[in-house]
Amino acid sequence: MADFTMPALGADMETGKVVQWRVAPGARVKPGDVVAVVETHKGAIDVECFLDGVIDDLAPLGEDLPVGAVLARVRGVDEAATPASRPPAAAAQPTPPQAGAPASGAATSQEAAPRIKLSPAARRRAQQLGLDAQTLQGSGTDGAVTLADVERAAAAPQPLAAARRGFDPAQMRRAIAAAMARSKREIPHYYLTSTIDFAAASAWLAAYNRERDPTERLLPATLLLKATAKALTEVPQFNGFHENGAYRAGPGIHVGWAIALRGGGLVAPAIHDADRKSLPELMLALRDLVQRARAGGLRSSELTDPTITVTSLGERGAESVLGVIYPPQVAIVGFGRVVERAWVVDGQVVARALVAATLAADHRASDGHLGGQFLLAIDRALQAPESL
Repeated sequence: MADFTMPALGADMETGKVVQWRVAPGARVKPGDVVAVVETHKGAIDVECFLDGVIDDLAPLGEDLPVGAVLARVRGVDEAATPASRPPAAAAQPTPPQAGAPASGAATSQEAAPRIKLSPAARRRAQQLGLDAQTLQGSGTDGAVTLADVERAAAAPQPLAAARRGFDPAQMRRAIAAAMARSKREIPHYYLTSTIDFAAASAWLAAYNRERDPTERLLPATLLLKATAKALTEVPQFNGFHENGAYRAGPGIHVGWAIALRGGGLVAPAIHDADRKSLPELMLALRDLVQRARAGGLRSSELTDPTITVTSLGERGAESVLGVIYPPQVAIVGFGRVVERAWVVDGQVVARALVAATLAADHRASDGHLGGQFLLAIDRALQAPESL
């Protein structure tokens, strides 16, 4: 028997609540299966299981639970089920009498309220499923809730719109502020800036897009993302985490792409194995990620896996950006908008498309010399866009 716990969906998350279970007790689950929808300050997130077995003893819906709290238990396929140990999903809590209230012999309005009849078996099953039996429609004698009524309610699809209530911008802003304050307080940042000649990349991109339908065209962000991923294969010290006083390399190049949400706020979900994806694959992944981030359809692995963050301000942004590292990552790369400026080429001053690349890195894991090599590797990659 193993515990399936509330994941930390980012360094700024403290609690979350299950708003929808995608599986019923007794269902077979395997790593990668989406088993629940958890609501955080970033919105509703599809949470994936990381265990293999049979899921049981589900946490009730709608309760704020801290990171690390047990959401369910997963037993081996051949392991016998154990009795549910959780309290009812909406157990009535005794309320202390108010000053001047009648003695215990007098009925309160809460006690006088009619309660739905339900069998012990139905009560136990509702408890296992995280359902409030008092809200169910009963088909038994005098409207009693039966075991069949509970199973029917559990099988009925929950309206996703109700489960995904979105995020509170004010709450998200407070969480971001707390995470960034922690980052600046605990991480010894250093910053480097480099101006990159983007002319070759712009020319290659224009030629590539001319021959394709609008749905197949690439954005400059795709080249910036792939160039960063390629540079990380040359200078891998920026692709990982600083935890427990030491650097730990990332299991793959999972680039977190910063996405601004409508109404305010920011998320940086991962594009997994970005170095192994082709440019068209990266463009599809980026488009899909942005759409799901803004619609509330991100998966937990996309928020827990990023090994580095990239923020690109796009064509409407500022000319440069100095990021704040998202712990426990050790670096964040920033790209400003592509601008045309005077540039010296072969001794001649010419108009050239340029982009400012910046690096904020953790001095506990690297130094400026290595950071300079990393930015230079990004520059080299962008000078040969056909090889990306």
